[in-house]
Amino acid sequence: MQGDKAVVIGDRSLSCGHCAAVCPVDAITIHAIDPEASKFATFDADSRWLPHGEFNTVQLVRLMASRRSCRNFKDKPVDRALLADLVKIGATAPSGTNSQMWTFTILPARESVTVLGDQVAMFFNRINNLSEIYWLRNALRFIGKPELDHYYRDYHQSVSEALTERENKGEDHLFHGATAAIVVGSRTEGSTQKEDALLATQNILLAAHSMGLGTCLIGFAVIPMMKDIQVKRSLGIPDSEKVHAVIALGYPEEKYLKVAGRKRYVQRYFETARPHVKSS
Repeated sequence: MQGDKAVVIGDRSLSCGHCAAVCPVDAITIHAIDPEASKFATFDADSRWLPHGEFNTVQLVRLMASRRSCRNFKDKPVDRALLADLVKIGATAPSGTNSQMWTFTILPARESVTVLGDQVAMFFNRINNLSEIYWLRNALRFIGKPELDHYYRDYHQSVSEALTERENKGEDHLFHGATAAIVVGSRTEGSTQKEDALLATQNILLAAHSMGLGTCLIGFAVIPMMKDIQVKRSLGIPDSEKVHAVIALGYPEEKYLKVAGRKRYVQRYFETARPHVKSS
């Protein structure tokens, strides 16, 4: 503050918006911030800041624990406005140095999801065929590249069965009949690209549950887009972007009576004693 006015004292801005959020008279404008990014089509957002400790922790934990991976979707389309709002909610996540370098590719209809499913199926059909070549698996393992051998051991059989059922019966073991999907990626400029994208992904998962939608992270759809640039191109994703998550979306055809428990996890504390200083 200089006198009664706030002045800029630095030569660089992260466009985090903190200065505008704390200003009591709404006197600060940040041109890098898009006002439309905070306007939602399916609900009216409350722009008031929620102070620390003023949200219901019980209900927050209930939401987090109630969100389950859905593998049984209704044949019902998801409104485009709802999908667009989910992306905006995803973009409220934190990001390294406030870079916000995430990208969102929306597959708004079952037909679009099927296109990606076809690309993924072709990719894994090639991988399955390669993994069946015994000498190739051993040669790669010998030079320190055991991935194909591990794939053959852990996934070849189940993937082969899924591909056969997809081809012969039209079974969708990848997206489970989801009628929409969101591919979460990032541009390359961000300092913590993957972490930022996954934080945004979690926002979408929780928000989708609150909106009546089921979700499922499809890891088998991420791998082809990491390994085969043509799969990304089939969705119009630029070569320069990285894909970190694929979210299947739709109206769930399943209900539960209570939340599921969790496995045991590792928890530790690290504490160090303060050095003892003798007083003279």
